Amino acid sequence: MEPAARRLLCACGACAVLFSGQTGGKYKRVPRQVRMLEDFELTDAQWDSLRLPINLAFFFYSSPQSKMIACYPSPAGATESLLPLDAWEEVAQANPLLAGMEPDVEALLVNRVGYARGLAVAEYFLAPADHCYRLVGIIRTRWKGLSGGTDVWRDIARFFSDLRTEAGAGAGGVNA
Repeated sequence: MEPAARRLLCACGACAVLFSGQTGGKYKRVPRQVRMLEDFELTDAQWDSLRLPINLAFFFYSSPQSKMIACYPSPAGATESLLPLDAWEEVAQANPLLAGMEPDVEALLVNRVGYARGLAVAEYFLAPADHCYRLVGIIRTRWKGLSGGTDVWRDIARFFSDLRTEAGAGAGGVNA
């Protein structure tokens, strides 16, 4: 990952070895581990105070910008929230594990889509940046019309099912 350009460049094993443990360089290795956060605390009021337009977002610390960034997937790509993230501090205090996220390459991925409709529980993951951008790609390439269409929502559901499996949580379980 090239943090300054927020660009994923390579996923080969040689680059993974080359950039492991490197600090302060132009490139960073993207971690592989996905963790589903069973005990994550985020109230509806805290979520509302983040003022994001949809119930799907990812948050990561940008070292080039020296701040926490909130992005949400859209048919136009990854859209950075321009709203102030003052509420982030309250969320971070309630969830100390967020302090351990690797800057630029690891994100808190939040899925509150089904939760907002009363159909599912909210899901929270610590995920590699490439996974977040894969979700963005699904939405960007599959979105049709105003509501997205059946295909994109099926693919989003499959993405999160695969993410739960990768995290070792299976279809409905969670781990921390």
